Amino acid sequence: MTINELRPLDSDTPDGRGTACTVTLCRGCCCGTDKHPEADHEGQLRQLLNGLGANARVRTTGCLDSCDFSNVFIVQPSAQGRALGGRPSWLRQVLTPELTEAIITWVNAGGPGVAEPPSILREHHLSPARKRRTAAGG
Repeated sequence: MTINELRPLDSDTPDGRGTACTVTLCRGCCCGTDKHPEADHEGQLRQLLNGLGANARVRTTGCLDSCDFSNVFIVQPSAQGRALGGRPSWLRQVLTPELTEAIITWVNAGGPGVAEPPSILREHHLSPARKRRTAAGG
């Protein structure tokens, strides 16, 4: 799996996880591709980068082996969120600007462990297999 940092932050912790939330977008064999021609994948990435500003790290990665659920996003908690018990949240079928905006709103409010996700994201929760979580760093 290749991970591309689109917006690294200067406030990384020694373990490399950073102090802010990290949003990882799968852009592998199915996610972010023409499997979903109705979705504007580049627009989605721009929306995420513009909406989060310097509040979060944004990364893309290769296939997360969750192709049946594309587009897959992982929202990893900030240092504060981890301290409060937050865990990485995997989201499936994130294909609309409204869902992307809900992720932006949640992360800007503090993300996992700090703020509850918007209700629109509840039906998009994904419980990945342990192998997938380990490979993604979550």
